Amino acid sequence: MTTDQVPEQGRADGDMSLIEHLTELRTRIVRSVLAVVVGAIVVWVFYDTVWNALLSPYCDAIANLDQQVGLGESECSLVLREPLEGLSLFFTIVGYGGFVIAIPVVLWQAWQFVVPGLYSHEKKYGIRFVVSGATLFFFGGGLAFWSAPRALEFLLDVGGQDFLPLLSPGPYISFLVKMIVAFGLGFQFPIILILAQQIGIVTSSQLKAGRRYAIVGIVVLVAVLTPSGDPITLGVLSVPMYIFYEASIIFGWAKSRKEKKLAEVS
Repeated sequence: MTTDQVPEQGRADGDMSLIEHLTELRTRIVRSVLAVVVGAIVVWVFYDTVWNALLSPYCDAIANLDQQVGLGESECSLVLREPLEGLSLFFTIVGYGGFVIAIPVVLWQAWQFVVPGLYSHEKKYGIRFVVSGATLFFFGGGLAFWSAPRALEFLLDVGGQDFLPLLSPGPYISFLVKMIVAFGLGFQFPIILILAQQIGIVTSSQLKAGRRYAIVGIVVLVAVLTPSGDPITLGVLSVPMYIFYEASIIFGWAKSRKEKKLAEVS
């Protein structure tokens, strides 16, 4: 089928072969990886500043535990237990940091890969998808960073007051970056639901009927996504995700109402 034979509302590139799809996927992945590499270089240049920022949740948690375990902010230090741990830590921070910086590009490449399978009237949502997705990712990451000291304080204190909380940098950074990425991905939830309604995969009525299951599913998903599964982290991420779920229902309801009015006018 040629391009001029496709209806205006049709899927203009919907008949791509498997090889063409794989080639397109490879192109999008390569561009995303290059964006991550550029972001990693930026993190490398500002590594000391990034490290001090990542260490601050641990310092805040230690300061809050001062009265219980006799530590203060002056004792805010991590213990290297292996010769190569510092090098592994460096690559972890640079890699994850590069990914976070490259999120807008990664989202745009993901959208460009999906676009050939969409109707022409659906393709206009690309910029909104990228801007909304990146904004929500950064907001979710910020919320994770805000909640990290509280989660750490709970985890370090739950075992009792007879333990000295001297963490090694590897597990700590792994915990923190996984929290940030998990919150960022969790905050993509409304984008997924709205896009699913836009392309007709699900309706607001179906979402409304599935509220009861959604609550359980959200809690289970958060428990899987987050590295600790502590009640503080579960609550901080589950509540916004359920609010997003309700907001998606309202969006779908408003969308169907608008379409109904347009149909009546025409």
